[in-house]
Amino acid sequence: MNPAPRIAPERADQPDVVALIEALDAYQKPMYPAESHHGVDIATLMQPNVLFVVARDEHGSAVGCAGLMLADGYGEIKRMYVDPASRGRGLGRALLDALEAMALARGCTLLRLETGPKQPEALRTYERQGFVRRGPFADYWDDPHSVFMEKALVG
Repeated sequence: MNPAPRIAPERADQPDVVALIEALDAYQKPMYPAESHHGVDIATLMQPNVLFVVARDEHGSAVGCAGLMLADGYGEIKRMYVDPASRGRGLGRALLDALEAMALARGCTLLRLETGPKQPEALRTYERQGFVRRGPFADYWDDPHSVFMEKALVG
C-alpha cells in the first residue's frame, strides 16, 4: 500500500503544480460554456490573501492541489484538483481538511465554493465534508452551470 501523500502549503507557480491546474482546465472547460468557467490564474493564486496547498506522493510528485481565497467574512475554495490516478484515496478530503485548519488559524470560519453540476464526484466530496448548497455569492450569478456551497467552521 502506498503511504499517504504529504499535504503542505506550497507555491502555485511550480511547474508540476501548474501542470495540475492545466489538467483541471482541460477537464472542466469542455463541460461548461466559457462564461461559466470561474477558475483563477496562477498570478491570483500567488496573492497574499490566498492559501494554497499541494499533495505530493511518496516520490515527491504533485498529485493534488487546492486554494483558499480569503475575502471579507469568508474563504472561497478555488482550483481544487486531484490527479485521476490518485483519486479514491481520500485526497480531496485531506486537501479540504488542510485548508480548513489554515482558515481557522487565520480566524476564517466560513468557507464557500462554486463548482459545476457535471462533477458528481466533487459534489459528493464537498457534501461529505459538510458543505451545503446555497445561492450565488460575491460576483457570481444564478447560473445553471454552477452549484454554490458553503460550510461553517467550528474551531
